[in-house]
Amino acid sequence: MAAKDDEKLTVAAVARRIGVAPATLRTWARRYGLGPSGHEAGEHRKYLPQDLAKLIMMRRLIVAGVSPAEAAEQALSHKGSLNLEQIVETVHERSDVVDAIVSAAQSLDHNFVEALLRQEISQFGVIDSWHEVMVPVLIIVGDIWAQTGEGIEVEHLLSESITNVLRDFSREIKSPINPRPVLLASVGEELHCLALHALTAALAELNIECQVMGARTPLAALSSVVTRSAPPAVFLWAQLAKNGDPKFFKDIPNVRPAPRVVLGGPGWDRDQCQEVAFAEDLALACSEIKQAIGA
Repeated sequence: MAAKDDEKLTVAAVARRIGVAPATLRTWARRYGLGPSGHEAGEHRKYLPQDLAKLIMMRRLIVAGVSPAEAAEQALSHKGSLNLEQIVETVHERSDVVDAIVSAAQSLDHNFVEALLRQEISQFGVIDSWHEVMVPVLIIVGDIWAQTGEGIEVEHLLSESITNVLRDFSREIKSPINPRPVLLASVGEELHCLALHALTAALAELNIECQVMGARTPLAALSSVVTRSAPPAVFLWAQLAKNGDPKFFKDIPNVRPAPRVVLGGPGWDRDQCQEVAFAEDLALACSEIKQAIGA
């Protein structure tokens, strides 16, 4: 059966899809035979879905550190669905993992980004992967946007991919050791909550269950949950100074037993928050919460 017209892609369209220059595609076609196979009389050849699948594999293998010639050989022999697991297994060094995730994000290849992240967490755990891979990647992508004004879509895709992966790992908790979940929230108008998802996943590895309220949690909502669920610990995140208001831990209801309050993020004024615990990083946040539940 002939492919539909809307399944045929031009060089420019494919280049946008996989994040390379049109000239690169022409080079791959000329040098390795990875060119378009769709052709009708009087028209330029166009890429068919099977051509695109091979080029996506070629791009992913190169991002993973495989030489173009070897990547082309594997892509040309490729049939069926793409095996992301086999590709990500070729990336070993930490710096290579960071570079691969940045490149995949710039190509808007969220499936490859998530596959790389899943392998990293499965191998090294959430805390190590957060500090050594996820945070560096976010900094690199953020710096590129700050310097060029371009790539905000890359930053959003990357944040969403990291969130998806962390949520999946958080769901793997089977038998929580805490009878009441720990409460996590980004307070005030705080929109940043990636750190909450990282903490939830890190605590899940310790079989500690959490209840995540997410971004822009008002004091009223925080107080209601504290009253109703009496969490053993409350972790409050503030990225921006305008959101790090001490009222969020001073004005929550008094319950018994009183929850251990732990703050995180650069938005808090440490001089105003000396009465509560402060976690400088993910590992310390986990340690403070473990103490609160007696683990």
